[in-house]
Amino acid sequence: MSETLFTRNDFSRKILEILDHVEYRRVESSEDMEEVERLRYKAYKAHGALSLAPEGLLDDVDFDSHAYIFGLYYYGELISTIRIHYVTPEHRVSRSGEAFPEAMDELLDAGLTLIDPARFAADPELTANMPWVPYLTLRPAIVAAAYFRADRVIQSVRPPHAAFYKRVFYADTIVPGRLAESYGVDVTLMSTNVIEVGRKLLTRYPFFISSASEQRMMFSRNPNDTLPPLTIIPTARFVPQGELGTDLPL
Repeated sequence: MSETLFTRNDFSRKILEILDHVEYRRVESSEDMEEVERLRYKAYKAHGALSLAPEGLLDDVDFDSHAYIFGLYYYGELISTIRIHYVTPEHRVSRSGEAFPEAMDELLDAGLTLIDPARFAADPELTANMPWVPYLTLRPAIVAAAYFRADRVIQSVRPPHAAFYKRVFYADTIVPGRLAESYGVDVTLMSTNVIEVGRKLLTRYPFFISSASEQRMMFSRNPNDTLPPLTIIPTARFVPQGELGTDLPL
């Protein structure tokens, strides 16, 4: 990777440095799921958002075969979590599909494959002064897009957060903010066309880059594999200069 990618701005350079102290864990065990549930409760309660999970802080979709739950650990401490859905025309289970069934079906009926992050939660006490946490918590969605060669990354977000996704992920609005019954609040459906903006996204934010080995550790469920690794180290800083890892679809 050229030096200009690492020095594009101070924020990206700072996050690349933070990666040295960060690890991901794919949540599979019941003990880890309980830790994720506690973090979700703490985060949602702090933001007055417990109503967004009326069915409970863990649900059947957490255990879907196309759902992947990750914890983000900073200096060994869990600070945030995200659930990633790999959504295909043959397997349509997703959080956004519950809130926007018509719009999601239209994308899937066109033959597109989608990455749908959901259940974002960050520890309100530990992350209050960590503006980089949303970027690295959402990073597995970009890694998933590269691994699965997906066409779109979907975002179901509160309208006040739409500007962030448009600025960072080049997301377009599919459905403007409206009351989503499954959430009980106004939600906007957005989409990043990684086929069109993938290279631009990785160039602007090189901490989203991942190697093929990291992608496999995050998302492979090959029955011949052993148990998922306890920790997954972000590989953005280790990708050879001049490369973008296993690139997003172009």
